[in-house]
Amino acid sequence: MTTWRRKPANEPFAVDEVEARLKDELPAWHYEDGWIRRKYKTAGWKGTLMVVNTVGHLAEAAWHHPDLTVSYAFVTVKLQTHDAKGITEKDFALAKKIDEVLMWQPGRDADPVFEGTPDDPRFKYLKYE
Repeated sequence: MTTWRRKPANEPFAVDEVEARLKDELPAWHYEDGWIRRKYKTAGWKGTLMVVNTVGHLAEAAWHHPDLTVSYAFVTVKLQTHDAKGITEKDFALAKKIDEVLMWQPGRDADPVFEGTPDDPRFKYLKYE
């Protein structure tokens, strides 16, 4: 893994830096039309709402607001620092936090206290990678 030079929070990265950093740090995300994006697949409407609310909470707490595309079984998150007109450290930090929270699976912790949701389609809400 490459150690990236940290830039001031509002200084945009060049496109080649964004693409290299996504490949290295956030491989499920991609760069398209000035945004970094990720699609989260869900098991249906309930899961979609849970993803939207989680992303909303994290974004509001960070005071950095993504664009969302919401459908029955997926949520697409798009990040860009509008006032910097590009991708900044803020975008990478929020993308990492969103992934960290949404992809957490309690039953897979080294010493799990929480067992996680039952392995039953009725209780699934997010399609993990």
